[in-house]
Amino acid sequence: MQLSIRYGTKTIKFDVEYRDRKTMQVSVEPPDKVFVVAPLGTSERVIENKVRSKAAWIVQKLYSFRDMEYRKISREYVNGESFMYFGRNYSLQIQTDKNIKKPEVQLYRGKFHVTAPSKNEDVIKQAMEQWYREKTQEKVLERVQYYQHFFKKRPADVKVKEQQKRWASCTSKDELLFNWRCVMAPSHVLDYIVVHEMCHMYYKNHSQEFWDMLASIMPDYKRHKEWLKKYGVRMDL
Repeated sequence: MQLSIRYGTKTIKFDVEYRDRKTMQVSVEPPDKVFVVAPLGTSERVIENKVRSKAAWIVQKLYSFRDMEYRKISREYVNGESFMYFGRNYSLQIQTDKNIKKPEVQLYRGKFHVTAPSKNEDVIKQAMEQWYREKTQEKVLERVQYYQHFFKKRPADVKVKEQQKRWASCTSKDELLFNWRCVMAPSHVLDYIVVHEMCHMYYKNHSQEFWDMLASIMPDYKRHKEWLKKYGVRMDL
């Protein structure tokens, strides 16, 4: 559902999503998207008032994105195209083998090597996505285990899924859900995403207590957060 409010001479449009939660969250994502996550049953008037109370902040965020390049990356599945893994770009090398049933993806010697029955781009893209899903699951589990000693709570589950609007999320049951693209980020940024969501096991919002907890574990988290804001758009197929 999309709503809008007037703020001075500006119209702020925003998408609303209802969830089983107690608090309302307003977020701004580049280049010009405003999102509201609201508790089930919240009236439109209450949501509009909440957005209106944060209108100055929203406009400031939108302004800060104005001069940044957020054009979505468009990649081709041909030899020489580059793909990100842990913050570095690796070129694609495709080899056809009609004797195999499904594509195989490997990363070695500084290149993504894909062996496929044909050079069908859709098939190769699906194979690359599956590779990223498996690697993200593997690496996220490693990092959750690494940081677990900072937390008394343990995640109920750790899953990798499709998430268009966020890098990760924590459910009311403390399940941690990660965008399959996360492993494209540098290792320190992936750690930030992991610790961020683990802190949400204690605080389901972005209160000062939440940020204080995050800072106590990762004092330089703002640097990693800024990297995602600037370069996260590159993390896609």
